[in-house]
Amino acid sequence: MSTIKHYFSLVKFAHTIFALPFAMIGFTLGADVVYTNGSLSGKDILVKLLLVLLCMVTARSAAMAFNRYLDRHFDAKNPRTAIREIPKGIISAGSALRFTMINCIIFMIATALINPICLTLSPVALFVILFYSYTKRFTPLCHLVLGLGLSLAPIGAYLALTGFFDLLPILFSLAVITWVSGFDIIYAMQDIDFDKSQSLHSIPTALGGASALRVSELLHLFSCAFVVFAGFYGHFSWLYWIGIAVFIGMLIYQHLLVKPNDLSKVNIAFMTANGIASVVFGILVIADIVLL
Repeated sequence: MSTIKHYFSLVKFAHTIFALPFAMIGFTLGADVVYTNGSLSGKDILVKLLLVLLCMVTARSAAMAFNRYLDRHFDAKNPRTAIREIPKGIISAGSALRFTMINCIIFMIATALINPICLTLSPVALFVILFYSYTKRFTPLCHLVLGLGLSLAPIGAYLALTGFFDLLPILFSLAVITWVSGFDIIYAMQDIDFDKSQSLHSIPTALGGASALRVSELLHLFSCAFVVFAGFYGHFSWLYWIGIAVFIGMLIYQHLLVKPNDLSKVNIAFMTANGIASVVFGILVIADIVLL
């Protein structure tokens, strides 16, 4: 059990809370389409749900384990990250890499069981989520690549059921890109000095704390615009708009918590505010699709 606990900690399993609700929104939109037209039964949809959840867990576990493997030398030097499993010797670098490969294999098997288009696109998805770990070495736009990786969740879940693209899940994916990129900029402010000393790139190191927060605010403004547009385009009802109110409120709240010269509440802004935003929004949107 302790080994499982260590691997859960390695991949920050609790952070699944960010992308999973949006994946379930995409899945519910797809389920509504295929159940209405009769192309899939309730049992088939349930099987797809289990496979989508397996894809979510394995893809994210692979991405996080690979990031920890690749950054292990930097993590060992950074006082904030030196307590992580690989620098402390709790999990070896080789074990983390094998764990990454196993999750990639399971992910591809799961996509093969879903449908041909998901299998075809699975190498693209793996490339994006694994490539993110390299980006901080050469571009301050690494936050956008992270956002892109998580944004694949709504589209992928929708494709798993329907086999085709549609604008509504794409709008939710665009909301995820800008939302995740924005809060990752806030989180990266903790390491400005360390990243500069190691020639690592981020928007905070490139622009400074105050300007980075302005970029984060702009990205979150776009995220709000995408979910609002999705609300009108999808003809959602009052439950959706309550969800939007909570989502936007939590984005505003996290920007009130973090100042360029005061990062003491970054973890509250990162985990609590964004966790509430994602979960509450996801529940209310799904309820709107299913019940109204």
